[in-house]
Amino acid sequence: MENKKKETRIASIDILRGLVMLIMLVDHVREHFFSHHSVTDPMVIEDTSSGLFFTRLLAHFCAPVFVFLTGLSAWLYSNPKDKPSRSATSFLLKRGFFLILLELTIVNFSWSASYNTLYLQVIWAIGISMICLAFLSRIPRLWIGILGFAIVFGHNLLTPIAFEETELGYNLWTILYHRGFLTTDGFIDIRISYPVLPWIGVILLGYFMGPLYHRRILPVRRQRILIFLSLCSLTVLLILRGWNIYGETVPWETQNTVLKSIMSFFNYTKYPPSLDYLLFTIGIGFFLLSYFERINNQFSQVLKVYGSAPMFFYIVHLYMILIIHAILIFTINNGEVIKVKNVYQLWLISIVLSVLLYFPTKKFSNYKRRSSSKLIKYF
Repeated sequence: MENKKKETRIASIDILRGLVMLIMLVDHVREHFFSHHSVTDPMVIEDTSSGLFFTRLLAHFCAPVFVFLTGLSAWLYSNPKDKPSRSATSFLLKRGFFLILLELTIVNFSWSASYNTLYLQVIWAIGISMICLAFLSRIPRLWIGILGFAIVFGHNLLTPIAFEETELGYNLWTILYHRGFLTTDGFIDIRISYPVLPWIGVILLGYFMGPLYHRRILPVRRQRILIFLSLCSLTVLLILRGWNIYGETVPWETQNTVLKSIMSFFNYTKYPPSLDYLLFTIGIGFFLLSYFERINNQFSQVLKVYGSAPMFFYIVHLYMILIIHAILIFTINNGEVIKVKNVYQLWLISIVLSVLLYFPTKKFSNYKRRSSSKLIKYF
């Protein structure tokens, strides 16, 4: 029975998910240990070192790849191998509300050990996207794809639309598209860090792409399709971004050095994610899905462990960073915030944390696979 359960997971998806979890770890270490060198959205080239820029750029892959894979996994749930198709509505609704609950409680507290401000971030955005997909999954898959495509490619047209805080549509538009505070004068401040509309488009496209992993699709054909999609995405990006046609609010410009010019070209908006941002990240994600399906080595097996229990890893790594940072502050730094001087130190800290997290994650992944608890499966 255990072997049969193992076979139900697709290794390449877990491997890619594990990779972005480790990249995410680096970015969250940065937010605690490198906060004195903050990054804006998009980044200010003149004020951002190349090391910090590319570390942050690498972190851009995390949210879009994870949301896309969430949609793809929802299709796989709805169409299990060697079993009849089933509705994903209940599954998506329960998980969506569960993620929002986690964001409001455990995840928010993990950032600063307080509830002074309620930040609605990526887990919230995934939860809302899953709830929307729960209802939309009942319509024909073609229309899901068309709607997802329209949102991802068309939402940049909405950028000029804005509401004042006193206007009727402000709260809804802040949730959907323009990040900001919903309230600043109540019992607790509430800030939308991840406007959800583009992420809804991404999860819809992920669901639409699900049949690529149908048992009737040969792996070689799937890999070719993924490579083709990757090339198409990156070609469209080069055209749109190269001539500053559409898809990004901040045009790129030639700088005084080649490196700065490259940084300008890849300086994309994340909040909300621009079309160029999504073409870049998901386009490379397609390539990695194809690549990871063709390899099986020790490193890929390690990545698969992290990707097989993503929510467990997400929560535990946040609290590990919080606790370690707090211990260092009050034991060796006299209550002052710990600051590292160089970006490479962030990577060293992240490597150490990833090693410490490997065995607990592996143990929990094995436990989750054996467990019959529906709650445990959510992690």
